[in-house]
Amino acid sequence: MMDFSGIYEDQQFWRGKEVSRVEARDIPGTNCYCDEDAMHAIRSRIAPYSSGGIHFIDSGNYHYMTRIWLEKISEPFSLLVFDNHTDMQPPAFGGLLSCGGWIYDSVMELPLLKRVILIGPDEEAFSRVEPEIQEKVEFLSREKLLEMEEAQVCAFVSKHVGKLPLYISVDKDVLCKDDADTNWSQGDMRLNTMLECLKRVREICAEGILGVDICGECDVAESGNSALNDRANAALMECFLSAYGSEDHDGNKNEITGGNR
Repeated sequence: MMDFSGIYEDQQFWRGKEVSRVEARDIPGTNCYCDEDAMHAIRSRIAPYSSGGIHFIDSGNYHYMTRIWLEKISEPFSLLVFDNHTDMQPPAFGGLLSCGGWIYDSVMELPLLKRVILIGPDEEAFSRVEPEIQEKVEFLSREKLLEMEEAQVCAFVSKHVGKLPLYISVDKDVLCKDDADTNWSQGDMRLNTMLECLKRVREICAEGILGVDICGECDVAESGNSALNDRANAALMECFLSAYGSEDHDGNKNEITGGNR
């Protein structure tokens, strides 16, 4: 667990599990944007861990952590993202890594990332993404999700995974407010639909899941429903633990945050 805010202290999903906590509350320059000094500190603290395993990375303010985990992958791969936002904004401030632009940076800077499957943002937001980036994305919009049956959503995911090893990133802000409470605008997807999609991914990818991360907590300083997120985190963790078993893609022992190497 990446501890940027302390939000997980009030949650129960991880208790009794083999968990590694990476302290990050003392690192300045991390909220929404990650500056060069913060990046160096984060890389140093996660150095013992691989991309393999299940990484909980706090609220969507820190979704750029996915970009940092992806650096550790050493083979061609695809990226499956559930998110209510595109996270494909070009850098605005001197190339700083941001929660709103980490997919853009990943596509532009990581040659081993061959394809992105993005599920959740609205069509208007995706229309503003640079064409060069759009060409590398299989996109399922919020509008289409509202029209589709659960089986159709699963079929879309099934069509686009399995060709390459897969890394999965989940931002719970793609979920409706009955299933999560986040600090960003939320979508309409039901948790059960997401879980069914992920079960299908498990079946198709088998040994080919390289790693997972989950964000979308509420703001620890606000009156969000962290207990609702706790239940969603527990369901997602159980789904991925049954996919992983006890070893990561390279045969190393997994903890919730990743396998020691």
